Amino acid sequence: MTSYKTALITGASSGIGAAFAETLAHAGSDLILVARSEGKLRELASRLTSETGRNIQVIAADLSKPECGAKLRKAVDALELSVDLLINNAGFGTTGAFEKQDPAREAEEIRLNASAVVDLSHAFLPPMLDAKHGAIINVASSAAFQPMPYFAVYAATKAFVYSFSDALWAEVRDRGVHVMAVCPGPVDTAFFEATGVHNLRKKVPKGSMVTAQFVVDAALDGLDARQRLVVPGGMTKIGAAASSVIPRSILTRVVGRLMRR
Repeated sequence: MTSYKTALITGASSGIGAAFAETLAHAGSDLILVARSEGKLRELASRLTSETGRNIQVIAADLSKPECGAKLRKAVDALELSVDLLINNAGFGTTGAFEKQDPAREAEEIRLNASAVVDLSHAFLPPMLDAKHGAIINVASSAAFQPMPYFAVYAATKAFVYSFSDALWAEVRDRGVHVMAVCPGPVDTAFFEATGVHNLRKKVPKGSMVTAQFVVDAALDGLDARQRLVVPGGMTKIGAAASSVIPRSILTRVVGRLMRR
């Protein structure tokens, strides 16, 4: 695996973020772990420091707040650390009929899932370009490949992340920095429970659920190979390919029927 000195991981307290932390610490990277759950971050940092001897710092932050990138960069500078791998992983989803959703909650979802990715990239990309070394991994979703009725705002934020990542990849690819989007399908994490919909897991097609570690391994392999897009899992790859050939109106109606069940 390509070596990065210091990785900053958002949404690091559980799920995919925690799996990135485990893998990178054991591979020899120092870490900056970011999430709102300071207690969980400190528990993870303490264990990984004991296991690996790496320098692992914790910054508790709500990335849905304005100017989150500048504030986080200031906190990192105070630690006298330089980030050469940024992993934008923090996010959450809302699901259900759009008109029944809380507008404030969905505005927060847009800020965390999309705006924060842009804000943190603004904060940490310039030093990477100056050094001609670094990488950004943006964790999107297979929801990025088509509209998703009853998951409308979440899917739209992930489509934004995918498009933004591709554009940034093209801008910096010859300047020593690599940008990559990761678009997993269903992942066995607390994401489903966090939506508040008790039967959401039951809508996942059999055989399509993967582990957070599977996603992380695929992402880091893709980073080594300088891929611009990683879609972990065979069934998810098939779905992504199908979304590019099935007429959008038909695909959206089919997805809507599945999500409405």
